[in-house]
Amino acid sequence: MTSSSNRIAGEALSLEALEAAPQARPHIPAGPAIWRTGLVAAVAWLGLSLLTLSWPNKPVGFSDWAFTDEFGYALAASGVVLALLSGTGYFARAVNVLRPAGLWLVALPLLLAVWEILTAKLGALPPPFFAPPQSLIEVYAEDWPRLGLSTAHSLRLLLHGFATGSIIGFLVGVLVGWSRIAGYWIHPILRFLGPVPASALLPLAFFFAPSSYAAAVFLIALATGFPVAVLTWSGVASVNKSYYDVARTLGASESFLILRVAIPAALPQVFVGLFMGLGASFSVLVTAEMMGVKAGLGWYLQWSQGWAAYSNMYAALIVMAVLCSGLITLLFKIRDHALSWQKGTVKW
Repeated sequence: MTSSSNRIAGEALSLEALEAAPQARPHIPAGPAIWRTGLVAAVAWLGLSLLTLSWPNKPVGFSDWAFTDEFGYALAASGVVLALLSGTGYFARAVNVLRPAGLWLVALPLLLAVWEILTAKLGALPPPFFAPPQSLIEVYAEDWPRLGLSTAHSLRLLLHGFATGSIIGFLVGVLVGWSRIAGYWIHPILRFLGPVPASALLPLAFFFAPSSYAAAVFLIALATGFPVAVLTWSGVASVNKSYYDVARTLGASESFLILRVAIPAALPQVFVGLFMGLGASFSVLVTAEMMGVKAGLGWYLQWSQGWAAYSNMYAALIVMAVLCSGLITLLFKIRDHALSWQKGTVKW
């Protein structure tokens, strides 16, 4: 009896110790996380929708600012979507994508509210020079064929000129950085013609080029090629000489030194030149398309200014900003892939 009672008592104590241990307690999963910044942003978007729909627009004589209701409903839909994503906690992947832009999602409706009040509601900014946000929706809804065709023409012209300038600039930069003879003859030309703005050569380009499109491609390529050539040349010339010595000791040929040593080591500076060339090409693109080109965003801007259609002008500027931002993002992706072997050493 005594041994049996002792065994039962021991088992009871073991069960009590097991229940008291933290690791033995059942794990209760926490509820889905709520994104508070997203909820604040949702309230801001819904508030802007209420302001747009409930506050009557001020008559301006020539326009009643159409598409106000559509603008208000789109804002309300944005607020509802943000509230669902942020408040339920069941859309973690979408929230993780939006989380870095959380403060901007709060600031953007506030800025749009100021814009809406000063233009459509109070008329404090004189029309037609300052149009409300819903006027941009009107442009995208009614003039999208012309604006889309202009965007396609600009993209084709930009890619043509940028690719031509990048290839020629890269080859010239490698040649100048590698060969002393080429550097002797080409370097002074780069220093003399490089700082000249490409738009300053606009009359000569249109005179010598066989067509206005060819002249525009030449000007964009010129604006792109100079920074690419200079930075490629600098990158090739600054490669550590010991790399060449080691490669030559192992029996590397001249072409191997250029293709496998000089160019990979110069790639970080080559991409800096490409980013600078992309920015310069956009400024030249607008100037070139305002002179003789039949279509394009530059032509569209000139056309809208001539007809005092400032809503169309603002819509084209937004399209141009989105296009430039998208190309820069794409170039960053290409750079990260090309320089993956230098990950952690190049930070800019």
